[in-house]
Amino acid sequence: MSLREGLLIYAAVAAVLVMASLVALILRLRAGAQPSLVLDNLNARIKGWWTMLIVLGVAVLAGRHTVVLLFAFVSFACLREFITLTPTHRADRTALVLSFFVVLPMQYWLIWVDWYGFFAILIPVYAFLVLPITAALFGDPHSFLARTSEIQWGLMISVYCISHVPALLTLDIPGYRGRSALLLVFLLIVVQSSDVLQYVWGKLAGRHRIAPELSPSKTVEGFVGGVASATLLGTALWRITPFHPLQAMGMALAANLMAFFGGLVMSAIKRDRGVKDWGHLIEGHGGMLDRLDSVAFSAPIFFHLTRYFFTP
Repeated sequence: MSLREGLLIYAAVAAVLVMASLVALILRLRAGAQPSLVLDNLNARIKGWWTMLIVLGVAVLAGRHTVVLLFAFVSFACLREFITLTPTHRADRTALVLSFFVVLPMQYWLIWVDWYGFFAILIPVYAFLVLPITAALFGDPHSFLARTSEIQWGLMISVYCISHVPALLTLDIPGYRGRSALLLVFLLIVVQSSDVLQYVWGKLAGRHRIAPELSPSKTVEGFVGGVASATLLGTALWRITPFHPLQAMGMALAANLMAFFGGLVMSAIKRDRGVKDWGHLIEGHGGMLDRLDSVAFSAPIFFHLTRYFFTP
């Protein structure tokens, strides 16, 4: 991505955030001293977005390796949040050490050196088999299946899935060389805007809840309005991608659907653990996983669809 393209994209996103900040300020002034959880949540979300925009913008403009390092840190934080809410035994210590300090760095090193063949199977094949073996060697059968499955799920979501975001920078698409960072920007803008737009549509017109036991705030109207709006946004951004308008629409729709269902899955895990948020790292967004749960499910699908249909 050229400096000019990067600046244009981030100027556009910043303009949207400026407008959102002004709207939130006007709504807060109109509400006066009257407390409003919705407005407080909206303002906190906007502040969180500003922080993430600045961090990601600096990383993208700094180059591919900076982005890989940034997402390696993100995966570490997400895995830590996931494991913190997961009961573990002494027998799991070796598996946890391997997960944090061997598997995670190796996954991102494979992206660094662009070794797709090993990157694609390291966690779902080798880590999936080796980690239960290390736990079994301690001879503790208590809740063995649940313990090993939770560690595997933590790696799969926090490391394997999220690592597909910087992996987009390794794709060699004909006629698109040197611009792969725009794919990353496209994915994040579409998916994260879908999350925000579902929230807005849900507040404006939400009547019928989709899964009240998992996520009371998600409604049919919010889902349809948010996904449709974000898909149209993705279609409008087709010029920064290697896709034609209809292709951009299809890719945005696939990413948005996976993002929505990913949010439901992660909500189910949180409810099972009896918590509202994964953590409190980002103001207005909870933990790192709270912000990236939808990205985690959409990134692998978006990456492999792009690689399969648009690379030699």
